[in-house]
Amino acid sequence: MPVVLRKRKAAQLPAEPPAKKVAKVAKAATKSAPKAAPKAAPKAATKSATKAKDAAPAKSSKPAAKVNGKSEPPKRTAVKPVIGDVITLEGFGGAIETNDGEKTTLKALVDKSKAGVVLFTYPKASTPGCTAQACLFRDSYATLTAGGLAIYGLSADSPRANTTFKDKQALPYPLLCDPAATLIAAIGLAKSPRGTARGIFAVDRAGKVLAAQVGSPVGTVDVARKLAAELAAAAADGGADDDAANGVAEKVEAEKVEAEEGEGEKVDGDAAAGTEDQAKIVDAEKAGE
Repeated sequence: MPVVLRKRKAAQLPAEPPAKKVAKVAKAATKSAPKAAPKAAPKAATKSATKAKDAAPAKSSKPAAKVNGKSEPPKRTAVKPVIGDVITLEGFGGAIETNDGEKTTLKALVDKSKAGVVLFTYPKASTPGCTAQACLFRDSYATLTAGGLAIYGLSADSPRANTTFKDKQALPYPLLCDPAATLIAAIGLAKSPRGTARGIFAVDRAGKVLAAQVGSPVGTVDVARKLAAELAAAAADGGADDDAANGVAEKVEAEKVEAEEGEGEKVDGDAAAGTEDQAKIVDAEKAGE
């Protein structure tokens, strides 16, 4: 009988343990490991951050201005007086001094004037543009002051520098020294961050602003000439009004005198007529006898 060979089955590899069992083993290992200490540091850091946030100043509701891509806090700008404004002269612009070293104020200068004060500002004494401006006011001084305006130059120069400037150019008006630029800033002619703009400012005795602007040497003196001309015209109109009023008064007085004389003549005529009638009556009585 022939031998039959049987095939052997291939050996089977052992099956991998279930994943759950591995997870359980890992979990058991985790439980057996010592627990880590609680993280106290982060909580402390959180509390510190909260306190710092509460202590920080509140942010402004207005957005900061950006200059060259960087934020800067908003700047306060002084209100510049304009023509027609009425300023309070008391304390306006603070104390200044003349080139002679005399302390004064704008109010004191206005009080001494007849019609008001004209201030022309210049950046620096004895420089070409400022010399030209000062000499223009010098050459027109008689015309500018004829109506009662008082002329002053104003700069941030020292009394010594302004005295040298005044003497060298034979200026007939005082030069005011304002090193702190308090008055220069108050009249709106201070440059930022520092310096003085060339310009003109004029105010009458009541504190009304007559001129307030920047300008060239010629431009500033032209403004002053215009103010002087307006004052002269107003004075002439006032004189004409006075003459007209005097004429009317004289006419009324003349009419009054004429009326009184006419009334006197009438009374005299009535008296004469009465006398004549009385004489006629007497003559009639004599004829009857």
